[in-house]
Amino acid sequence: MASSSSSEAPPPVPVAEAETFPDGTTDYVPLRKKNYDGRKPHITDQPITWANWYQHVNWLNTTFIIFMPLIGLISAYWINLQYQTAIFAIAYYFFAGLGITAGYHRLWAHSSYKASLPLKIFLAAGGSAAVEGSARWWSSLHRSHHRYTDTEKDPYSVRKGLLYSHIGWMVMKQNPRRIGRTDITDLNDDAVVVWQHRNYLMSVVTMALVVPTLVCGLGWGDFWGGFVYGGILRIFFIQQATFCVNSLAHWLGDQPFDDRNSPKDHVITALVTLGEGYHNFHHEFPSDFRNAIEWWQYDPTKWFIWTTKQLGLAYNLKTFPQNEIEKGRVQQLQKKLDQKRSSLDWGIPLESLPVVSWDDFVEQSKEGKAWIAIAGVIHDVGKFIADHPGGKALISSAVGKDATAVFNGGVYNHSNAAHNLLSTMRVGVLRGGCEVEIWKRAQAENKDVAAVTDSSGQRIVRAGDQLTRVTRPLTTADTA
Repeated sequence: MASSSSSEAPPPVPVAEAETFPDGTTDYVPLRKKNYDGRKPHITDQPITWANWYQHVNWLNTTFIIFMPLIGLISAYWINLQYQTAIFAIAYYFFAGLGITAGYHRLWAHSSYKASLPLKIFLAAGGSAAVEGSARWWSSLHRSHHRYTDTEKDPYSVRKGLLYSHIGWMVMKQNPRRIGRTDITDLNDDAVVVWQHRNYLMSVVTMALVVPTLVCGLGWGDFWGGFVYGGILRIFFIQQATFCVNSLAHWLGDQPFDDRNSPKDHVITALVTLGEGYHNFHHEFPSDFRNAIEWWQYDPTKWFIWTTKQLGLAYNLKTFPQNEIEKGRVQQLQKKLDQKRSSLDWGIPLESLPVVSWDDFVEQSKEGKAWIAIAGVIHDVGKFIADHPGGKALISSAVGKDATAVFNGGVYNHSNAAHNLLSTMRVGVLRGGCEVEIWKRAQAENKDVAAVTDSSGQRIVRAGDQLTRVTRPLTTADTA
């Protein structure tokens, strides 16, 4: 009994949990569910099986996003697209798209500008016509996405897969407790947002289906065309375009401001999302009402917001200071330069080279080593003699000698590229090599040595600052 008890594993040591920081955020609470209890078990706590898979599906979203477009595509086989209906569908597409980009996104999710009551109603109506959830729900998730980008708390993280970030997060249920918490008190105080949220289904049916049907039907007698092309199929295209912001904008393009997370800039994404494709800029400067900051970049949402300001419907348009934008751009360029620099051969560092006496240098040269001393550093040019642009004779004549003056203008003032190439041929440092040996000794002793390094700690060698480049003394009257 004693031996069995002694072999039992010790009890686990309790791990202290960090205290929750009171940051002012709260879990998302639906306004339409009177008896909502976030403490109840959620279906996502259970693995998906053949017996419960249908419980994991968000059937309301799936109906609007998948089933309705299929109905529209099938119906289009029998319903001809009239010219007037096509023009209306395109115009209504932009109306609904701006409801998302200028309304849901830049106004309510990021508060990048202020809008008058008529403009708010216009944008809320457009957002309803896009059928992508209420402004309150959409903006809450988007704030979570920005706060927890690419993490488990990101509601549509691209790290979970491109398809998931595009549409999977909409058709599959998500546990609200696993989504990052945000502050939406400002949205709860917005009468337009709250009204649209409480009356969302009525708003969607009216703006997404009834209005297009009536406009096309009463306008030119095309009720079915308005329902199918102006309603169902337009909804499908605007949804897929918006979803590209969550997927394509985190997968395709460049990262001119920061590459720590996935957002990217690309003109293709901008073209299909009404200007939302400059996503790297947006994630760095989310309070800016612009996504595109160059005049030639496509951002109709920015132009729309600016126009509404001129009409007195919008005000307090926020822009990030240009100085800070350029700082971010320069820092990212420097980071890319450092990454590129680290992949290049800059020669053996001086502190890693052996110290060679002058006599040993001369002796090794006599024994067949093609060693040349320049600025106190010994270089083995044996493999380069045959390729020397100035011929074999000139470079061979410097073997076993100090060619500092010859290399720096005595015979030819070599190019920046020549100095860079020479650095890859280092084999040693001359004892008595003046500053070079002193610098090497200081490096070995970890003394403070003035050397510019990049973010990875590698020494930066700028053009014209190579160790082997020696400035020729200026000619003066005294030397004449």
